[in-house]
Amino acid sequence: MAERSRDWLRQAESDLNHARNALEDGDYDWAAFASHQAAEKAVKAVYQKLHRDAWGHTVSMLLGELTAEIASASNWIGPAKALDKHYIPTRYPNGFERGAPVDFYTHEEAERAIRDAEAILEFCRDQINR
Repeated sequence: MAERSRDWLRQAESDLNHARNALEDGDYDWAAFASHQAAEKAVKAVYQKLHRDAWGHTVSMLLGELTAEIASASNWIGPAKALDKHYIPTRYPNGFERGAPVDFYTHEEAERAIRDAEAILEFCRDQINR
């Protein structure tokens, strides 16, 4: 398998930029979802660097599976769990009893998601640039 960690990391950075733009536009649900995507792709970049396969979309579990090789990955499981909560409800109206995701996400939640993703990206960038 070709090692493409930098491609995954570049896409993660692009997704994070999309999250910031969505926040500015008031699209808080999409800002939260794009933040999750950024973190997921950044963690998968680390898997690429380690020549390991990464399956699934649960960032906290992906990070948890890295702790045997990178002990400090455990520091980012909390922020990853917060981001994991944005994977489905940000996109599907049936994630709520009534209403659409756009009705529920707030500026503050979007900001936090972006901060969490930024922190995870920084950790992943450090791992890739070693």
